[in-house]
Amino acid sequence: MSDEDDLEDFEPDQDDLEREDDEKETEEWEDDRKEEEDFSEEWMPTPLTEDMMKEGLSLLCKTGSGLAHAYVKLEVKERDLTDIYLLRSYIHLRYVDVSENHLTDLSPLNYLIHLLWLKADGNRLRSAQLNELPYLQIASFAYNQITDTEGISHPRLGSLNLKGNHIRMVTGLDPQKLISLHTLELRGNKLESTMGINLPKLKNLFLAQNMLKKVEGLENLRNLTTLHLRDNHIETLSGFSREMQSLQYLNLRGSKTLAPRPEKTSLGIIQSQRMPSIDPDLGIHHSLPPRLWVGTAAGQDGQ
Repeated sequence: MSDEDDLEDFEPDQDDLEREDDEKETEEWEDDRKEEEDFSEEWMPTPLTEDMMKEGLSLLCKTGSGLAHAYVKLEVKERDLTDIYLLRSYIHLRYVDVSENHLTDLSPLNYLIHLLWLKADGNRLRSAQLNELPYLQIASFAYNQITDTEGISHPRLGSLNLKGNHIRMVTGLDPQKLISLHTLELRGNKLESTMGINLPKLKNLFLAQNMLKKVEGLENLRNLTTLHLRDNHIETLSGFSREMQSLQYLNLRGSKTLAPRPEKTSLGIIQSQRMPSIDPDLGIHHSLPPRLWVGTAAGQDGQ
C-alpha cells in the first residue's frame, strides 16, 4: 500500500460524515414529530398576525415597478402557526420562511407572484401543490407529511427539496414545465421506484434512504452528474444507459442486498469500489473521473 493510500485511510470519509449528519437530522425531526403528535390535541389555532409580520419582515427593496419600496423577506419560523392567510396581502414578498410550524395549507402563497425562495420545512403539509409561481427558484418542503409530487410546475424552479416525507412514487413532474430544475432531493421517503423522474435538465438527484431495489426510468438524464442511492435495497446496477454521459458520482453505500464486489454493469466493469472504468463501446466519456461508492455498510469501502 502506498503512502497516498495510507493518508487516504486516515482522512475523514465525507460520505460517513454526511451519513452522521443525515441520521442526526432525521432523529431530531422524528423526535419533534412524536412530541407534536403527543400534544396535537392541545394545539390552539394560531393565525399569522400583523405583529408577527412586523417582527419577521426585513430587506427593504424597490417593488417590481420601481416606483415604491417594500419589505421582501419574511421569517416566521417556530411560531406554532396554523394559518398564514394574512400573506395574501403581502404580494411583494420574495423570500419566505414558514418552517417549523403546524401548517397544513400554503394556498395564500399563490398570491405571492414575485416569490423567489420558499422554505416550509417541518410543518404538517400533505401536498407541495401551489399555483405556478413564475419566479420561484428554490423551494423546500422537507419533513412534512407529503405523499405525492403533484402540482409542482414552476418554470424557474432550480432546486426542490422533498426530503423526509411519505412519497412512494414520483408523479406529475412535467419536464415541459420544470425546465430549470437541476437539483431534486427525495432522501428519506418511501420510494419504491425511480420512475417518473424524467427531467433532462436534472444534475443532482438524491434518493438515499428509500425502498428502491433498482434504477429505472432515468435513461434520459443526460446532464445528471450526481446520483445518490445510499441506504436502499439495490439488487442490480442495471438501469444505466449510454445517454448518462455526465454522471460523475454514484453512491450505493449501505445497499442491503448489493454485494460489494466487482460486477459487470451497463457502464462497464467495475474494477474497484471507488472508481469504475467506463466501457468505450458505450461511448460514455466524462470530463472528470467518476466516483462510485459501494458497500453494505460504512467502513467496508476500500477493503
